[in-house]
Amino acid sequence: MSADYDASDFIDSDFQSQRSAVGSPAGGQRAPTREEVDSKVAETQQKLSELKRAQEELERERSALEETRRRQMEFQTGRQEMLQNLTRGIGLLEEAEFNARRDAEQTAKALVGLREALSKIEAVHEETWTKDNFAGELTRALTCLENSRMEWNASRLKFPVLTASAKDPTTAPVPSEARLPVIGEHSFGELCRVGFALTWPLALVTLAGVAALLALLFRR
Repeated sequence: MSADYDASDFIDSDFQSQRSAVGSPAGGQRAPTREEVDSKVAETQQKLSELKRAQEELERERSALEETRRRQMEFQTGRQEMLQNLTRGIGLLEEAEFNARRDAEQTAKALVGLREALSKIEAVHEETWTKDNFAGELTRALTCLENSRMEWNASRLKFPVLTASAKDPTTAPVPSEARLPVIGEHSFGELCRVGFALTWPLALVTLAGVAALLALLFRR
């Protein structure tokens, strides 16, 4: 007899339908309560705050990345610039150092020559000459003087500062092709004076030699 038992036989379907209709609102879904609305507002506000914090964090991350990119570009640009500047500067300074060393060597050689010429001229003492050795000493003195003049003129050609500082108007002209007169531009008298200025040291040496020879002949 228990197998024929059905629980639905004791449920009144009409009563259940009426009960559901009374408990439900007319629109099918009930209106949210104030507590539910306040909860939704608080939840939405929390989500907005979280999104704002996330946005601020992303903004800071973006700013940091942009600063890193700017520094990287600055490094690359500055590195390339300094490589070019340093390479060019080293080349220029090496060339300047070479020229300065070469000039210093030439200056040192010129100083040695000028000092030697000065020592030789200072070593000539006319008061010690006698009648017997006058001709020979004069010849040696003129030769020393001519060698010193050649050394001086050569130094003046290499170092313009010597020409700029020269104050003696009687200094012999520098034997340079640039200083040789053009024949068509000067009179015969001027050419004679120029020729005499260029050849008088040799003439003096020749005269001194002749005088020495005559002195020897007369002594015989």
